[in-house]
Amino acid sequence: MCDPISIGLAVAQTGATIMGQRQAAKAQERAQANASKAERQRYLHEVSSMRIQQGQEQVAAAQRLQESTKKAREARATARVSAGEAGVAGLSVDALINDLTRKEAEYNFNTQKQLQMSDVNRTLQLRDAGLGFTNNMLRINKPIEQPNYLGAALSGAQTGLSTHSALK
Repeated sequence: MCDPISIGLAVAQTGATIMGQRQAAKAQERAQANASKAERQRYLHEVSSMRIQQGQEQVAAAQRLQESTKKAREARATARVSAGEAGVAGLSVDALINDLTRKEAEYNFNTQKQLQMSDVNRTLQLRDAGLGFTNNMLRINKPIEQPNYLGAALSGAQTGLSTHSALK
């Protein structure tokens, strides 16, 4: 039969081990919650930043297109007036007007195409950011080791038996 000291030590060690494991699990839980919160904030900031930049690029492109349209209209009007004052009419004036219109269309097309390519690139960046967020969350939120009651009890029993043998 074991003496009360050995039993007491076994129970105390088992309790201390379980308490330590619980505290470690709770600390890990808190650390994961904090890291998850920080990762969510980082991701939202990254995505918001990309969307703001996209909006700014769209506004800038719209302004460039508006300015291009205005300048092309002014150039066509100037060409017509200049041709009329010079007494020139017919196909040569039409060709000049058509050339100005073509240049405007090319500029507008190129501006729109550039904006579309930027949008495709941004979509890829957003997808990559989402994958990075998911990977970071998986890395942060690994399973937390829970208290090992059986292991703690066996370890406590071993300590109790060792103490009992030493006291004999």
